[in-house]
Amino acid sequence: MNLPYIIVNRMQNREICSEGITTFLNPHTYVVHRDNPELLSRFDHICFDGIMMVKALRMAGVKDAERISFDMTSLAPEVFHTASEKGLSVYFVGAKPGVIEKGVEKISASYPELRIAGYRNGYFKDNEREESFERIKDSGADIVVCGMGAPLQEEYLADLKDSGWTGCGYTCGGFLHQTAEGIKYYPDWADRYNLRWAYRIYDEPYLFKRYLTNYSRFALHFLRDMKEFRRLCR
Repeated sequence: MNLPYIIVNRMQNREICSEGITTFLNPHTYVVHRDNPELLSRFDHICFDGIMMVKALRMAGVKDAERISFDMTSLAPEVFHTASEKGLSVYFVGAKPGVIEKGVEKISASYPELRIAGYRNGYFKDNEREESFERIKDSGADIVVCGMGAPLQEEYLADLKDSGWTGCGYTCGGFLHQTAEGIKYYPDWADRYNLRWAYRIYDEPYLFKRYLTNYSRFALHFLRDMKEFRRLCR
């Protein structure tokens, strides 16, 4: 099972999922997962994070591709609003110790009706990872939002699901540490002109090397995969 096949068969639109686990592909994570597609095959839904990813897929014949990210410019507000309305509880996993608390505080202040089932940082010692699965299940969390970077966050959600948890899970990349600085991370201009990537480099300069290296690798990998995408989308 190759990555194009998994992407085409796991594509998800903007509808809020009621169950299963969802992750988000951008050029960086495409490179991360291309040589290990089996991890993505454990996911129920795949969305496309970033306008470059969407344009590349549409060029390859994936006409229904649309930009859906787990941040405050896209899916996150819909998830939090729906959870608040329906009384669903959310558990947050990710970011550094001290940062996750600030992120959850900002989210809770913006969505006072949102039920927080619990939270913990994304750094584990010894048996803490497996213990966290049990804590999440014991909390009764309906939704888990996990931000630890790829592929750690995908591995975590897939293993959580395999442990017997049956809720709705989302990876979220850097959303939790971004939110710790304020509920609205991207300025209006960055969102309006699809320059979120440029703002992230400005705000987090260490990402420049990742963008330069992995986006170049993405272009090469994707060109090789275009034929397979077009075959699958006939």
